[in-house]
Amino acid sequence: MRKIFVNLAVRDLNRSIEFFSKLGFEFNPKFTDDNAVCMIVNPDACVMLLAEPFFKGFTKREICNAATYTEGLFAITCAEHAEVDEFVKKAITAGGTHAMDPIDHGFMYGWSFYDLDGHHWEVFWMNPVQMAVQ
Repeated sequence: MRKIFVNLAVRDLNRSIEFFSKLGFEFNPKFTDDNAVCMIVNPDACVMLLAEPFFKGFTKREICNAATYTEGLFAITCAEHAEVDEFVKKAITAGGTHAMDPIDHGFMYGWSFYDLDGHHWEVFWMNPVQMAVQ
């Protein structure tokens, strides 16, 4: 099994830490310093929030302005249908903004938000009983 580390450029590292802490995420101090913080999604998936000047050292290309362009859709699952709404409402209260309206497919429900830097986060739940039948 592989681990995944998604790297995102952020304008203000401390504000990003505060924002994602309000959503319940924890951080790995081994991979955290003044330039970057490792946000733990689960033991095999992390999001590295990198201060923009530090991020620039890893690429020859320009950094995407996520407030204007979509660089990707970052999806996170929830254990319950109601948890999706709770999660997105926390993100909005913490300073994020609405991305898309909620979508209910019956077996799957999702809603989305933009974080402080404009990264698009999809939050969704899938009914395990209905998914097993299909």
